[in-house]
Amino acid sequence: MDYYFENEAVEQGYALVCGTDEAGRGPLAGSVYAAAVILPQGLVIDGLNDSKKLTEKKRDILYDKIKEEAITYGIAYATASEIDEMNILNAALLAMRRAIEKLDPKPDFVLVDGNQTRGFTIPAKAIVKGDAKSPSIAAASILAKVERDRSCLELDKKYPEYGFAKHKGYPTKEHYEAIKKYGITPEHRRSFRLE
Repeated sequence: MDYYFENEAVEQGYALVCGTDEAGRGPLAGSVYAAAVILPQGLVIDGLNDSKKLTEKKRDILYDKIKEEAITYGIAYATASEIDEMNILNAALLAMRRAIEKLDPKPDFVLVDGNQTRGFTIPAKAIVKGDAKSPSIAAASILAKVERDRSCLELDKKYPEYGFAKHKGYPTKEHYEAIKKYGITPEHRRSFRLE
């Protein structure tokens, strides 16, 4: 993984390029999280990769390192009710835009993980599997995933019978059984198949 896409944007005249990614599109419950990160040009962070390819322990270490080394970062989310209202893709894009809004200094170009650049207020480029190709997207994927997992630990305290600490809201057998037994919580995405 190198700074090919970041460098390409800089060569086109952009000064501050951020990467953005989301975590939590698939779960049945909880918010979808997103992060946006501007890294110093050429910074090498050992082990930086798509968050899904890393262990939880490795993600936690990188989470702290990214926060220390980034020029700026933002983390935001869209709630389960917003997901139900506008669908998961639009809610994920909303969370990404919210994360970008938190950046200071402000970016003038955004690299987006995936294939959508709808609704961004600055020039944007979508990169499929960007979290394995761009360091700034990979960094954003790690911040978003760690924040989302931590939010599931909070949900677990609030609704201990559902097992959120274990399945993180994803559609597992145990999760479906808990829904059948206890019903749905305000954190469940009603627009998803919950049975």
